[in-house]
Amino acid sequence: MIRADLTLVPDPAADLGEDVATPPRRSARTGRTSAKAPETQVFSPPAAVPTWARASGRADEDPLFAAGASLALLDAHLRRDPPAAGALCARLALQSATASAKILRLNTHEGALRDLRFAVGDAGLAATLLQLWRDLAARPPSLDPSRLAAAAARLDLAVDPNGLASRLKAYVGQGDPISAAGKSAALVFSAFPDAPAAEAEILALWAFDLALATRLRWPRPLPLIATRILEPSLRSGGRGPPRPGEPTWPKAAAGAIALAAASALDLAADLSRRSEILLAVAPKLRAKPAAKIVDLMLSQDCVSPAEAARHAPMSDRAARRLFDRLVALGAAREFSGRPSFRLYGL
Repeated sequence: MIRADLTLVPDPAADLGEDVATPPRRSARTGRTSAKAPETQVFSPPAAVPTWARASGRADEDPLFAAGASLALLDAHLRRDPPAAGALCARLALQSATASAKILRLNTHEGALRDLRFAVGDAGLAATLLQLWRDLAARPPSLDPSRLAAAAARLDLAVDPNGLASRLKAYVGQGDPISAAGKSAALVFSAFPDAPAAEAEILALWAFDLALATRLRWPRPLPLIATRILEPSLRSGGRGPPRPGEPTWPKAAAGAIALAAASALDLAADLSRRSEILLAVAPKLRAKPAAKIVDLMLSQDCVSPAEAARHAPMSDRAARRLFDRLVALGAAREFSGRPSFRLYGL
């Protein structure tokens, strides 16, 4: 979770790539020794990117300007320690995995990928993509060779991690942060000339976010560029999506970040409003473990009753009743649309 100093406090499972961080959040518990419930700090939604600063896809606009404006506003929001920062990060990881699946032409969608977080055992390439992006957001932005090798291995890419890490460290310090991240992505893509282009492209996008977080001194990366790199407005001359290293890549990468950061701010505003409703109704919940479930919802894209029951702890049936109560109060949504194995979130 991104805290006031922009620190994501990881869940013990995060280093295993199992969960995006679940931090100790401001408690939603009702005080048992006081007649009044504890006051909940009110967070206003983040400032939206002004129309004049948003990327529009016009050929004459400067995407670096739009990207810088959007990133500055996103950074300012995260530094305020919003309650739903973890949910924002987890949902961006899900969106990045969905875009990566499209690049690989996998027959899947966001809802199916959301289910795969709860899969047991080897759930295939789509689940690996989700873990790749969730793991990116769960740990500090280190250019350690072992981390690069592990990410490449997820995509069945063989690499000399020491040489690549050394070259990346030099690239990350060149120019403005967005251009440096773009050059880093191009370097990673070029490191696999004989590998499938789609897998190398996904790793390059992963490296872009890693390099950007390193330059911006974010203690945890945010999965951003993959969420918008497939936008039709970024294509040139009727060609496919721009790939790292192509002549159109620097401008396309800046445009993608401008769109991604603005979209992340819009999502953060929505999650901010929903989290305030959740925190407002939390004192009304009679179940003693309710506070732990509220904290879990603030840190994840979605939660299953079984997962909530393990964290609380409580019975599965009690967890289902609690989520039904939250939905009735307008403090949670059900994402799956199924009668069983339902998933709930902000």
